Amino acid sequence: MTATSLLLNKVITEFLQTNADQIDWESKPSPAKWSNKEIIGHLIDSAHINLLRFVRCTYEENFKLVYEQDPYVSVQHYQDVAVKELLDLWILVNRQIIRVWENYPADRLTARCDNGKNELSLHTVEWLANDYVEHLLHHLKQIE
Repeated sequence: MTATSLLLNKVITEFLQTNADQIDWESKPSPAKWSNKEIIGHLIDSAHINLLRFVRCTYEENFKLVYEQDPYVSVQHYQDVAVKELLDLWILVNRQIIRVWENYPADRLTARCDNGKNELSLHTVEWLANDYVEHLLHHLKQIE
């Protein structure tokens, strides 16, 4: 998954070149929407969940690991955390994902896990990796 690793590294590098001081991190578009801090928090949660999926798929298959995004963001109070801390954590977790991807066993790329909340939804490691980067890009565009 070297190509995916390179893409993720590029996405991180490009985002970090934006001027974080000019981003409104605090404001929410509406009470039901996330602030930019909470979006980064959501991306941290997504990184943690997906890192666990990637690691577990190296030695098991068809396990269930679901992500409940709104409760995760709410309970972790990302709105109250310093932006630098959030960005540092986001970078570190993504760097770990890159390390895992760079050393991923080729015979496990088709291993699958279930991420369906109410029904079976099996996806391969390759699919999950590509989906992870697409999801990340979607949310980073919301911030910029």
